[in-house]
Amino acid sequence: MRLRLLCGFVILTFTLPCFAQTDVDTLRQQIAAQQKQIEDLQRTLEAQQKTLEQLTKAPAPAPSEMVPAKPAEGAKVSAPLSWKIGDAEFTPGGFMDLTNIFRSDNIGSGIGTSFGGVPFKNTAAGVNPEDRMSAQNSRLTLKVTSNVFNTAVTGYLETDFLGNAPANLNVTSNANTLRMRLYWVDLIKGNWEVLGGQSWSLLTPGRKGISPAPGDLFYSQDVDTNYQAGLVWTRAPQFRVVYHASKDLALGFALENPQQYIGTATTVPSFVGTQLDANATTSTPNVHPDIQAKIAYDAQYGGRQVLHLEASGVFRTFRIAGAAPALAHATIHGGGGSVNAILEPVKNFRLIATTFYSYGGGRYLGTGLAPDVVVRANGSLSGVHSGSGIGGFEVQANPKFLLYGYYSAVYIQKNWGFPASGSALLGYGFPASSTSANRVIQEGTAGFTYSFWKSPKYGALQLMNQYSYLYRAPWAPPTTGPVNAHSHMFFTNLRYQLP
Repeated sequence: MRLRLLCGFVILTFTLPCFAQTDVDTLRQQIAAQQKQIEDLQRTLEAQQKTLEQLTKAPAPAPSEMVPAKPAEGAKVSAPLSWKIGDAEFTPGGFMDLTNIFRSDNIGSGIGTSFGGVPFKNTAAGVNPEDRMSAQNSRLTLKVTSNVFNTAVTGYLETDFLGNAPANLNVTSNANTLRMRLYWVDLIKGNWEVLGGQSWSLLTPGRKGISPAPGDLFYSQDVDTNYQAGLVWTRAPQFRVVYHASKDLALGFALENPQQYIGTATTVPSFVGTQLDANATTSTPNVHPDIQAKIAYDAQYGGRQVLHLEASGVFRTFRIAGAAPALAHATIHGGGGSVNAILEPVKNFRLIATTFYSYGGGRYLGTGLAPDVVVRANGSLSGVHSGSGIGGFEVQANPKFLLYGYYSAVYIQKNWGFPASGSALLGYGFPASSTSANRVIQEGTAGFTYSFWKSPKYGALQLMNQYSYLYRAPWAPPTTGPVNAHSHMFFTNLRYQLP
């Protein structure tokens, strides 16, 4: 027993110092770790204290500075209203417009001006001004994008409320009619692009490359929904193919819906009937679609586009049947061409020039300001020469303020002949013809757009103002009174742009 106690005492005596030494080492490590945490917290508190002192000394930011940070250049910004179904992304858009139009003469054409119909001062319409308000130009859009078999697919729909209006539109309900402006599908694979649907004509002047996107086209900054007198454009069903040779060079080819057009100021033999469109039919005969081509070049300097240069042309064919019983056919070919340029010598300052000349291309002079052809007494066809030009500038003075000005002119050559019998002359611009048979139309325009605020997330609120002086002179002016007609026009538009 004594031996066991002695052995236990010896073992305990040698074991206790080992346990004591281990506990001390562990305690020291814990204290060291806690000390390090305390030092880290102290440094953090000191940094926060310095930041707080700087903020209390700094002035409060101005309201204009309290805007979301801009995304990095090249970064994709998703529209807040977009959604996805499968691999397709749907993005709605558009704007709400409230427009006031004042004209010194009662042209009576709504938001879009009838450039060729300015009344003379010796008529009731010529001495009465017109003032009206409208929300018709409000627009709805939908863009759908996807990628199918390594092909970028874009579908685009654009509508407004400028469709055919009922006769009592402005009396009570103001029931403006929805209409289709654009509706197309575009496919891009490699250097090739194919489009089908209703789009702006390939002849419409561009701002960048050859593109169907409205933002890449030049149709002026005007509030007027018929834009600038002499602008070459249509929005028509078409099929087009574009080859992008490089990022700066593109070549395009298109087939566009044709229409044999003469307007209301052209006198034709009675047998013509509805074979030519006198603003009264949509069922004219047509031999083939209008054939169009364009080449466009963009020059870059200092990381920005400084020049857009393009040349385009159209080939057309006209055909009608003669009088019974022979019903012999008459056929002619016509066409036209244009050269357009946009130069930006200084950043945000653009100079613009467009030209167009045609034999049988009057339909393309925005809203059909000139006839395509006339008909002789023997049933033969003859094309009408017509042309136009626009010169102007656009200045983005700052992110909120855009200033612009344009001058345009349209010239329509007379083309007439004697009938086989009787006294009524045939054609366009003959002596004592209708005063709507214009020789020249000119328009000078100045305007600005001011953006109260603009955000990719919340949209934009803009004030737009346009002033235009419109002048026209017919081939056969009235025998008494003024020999030309003119009008002062003011447009004011408040627009909320969807993001």
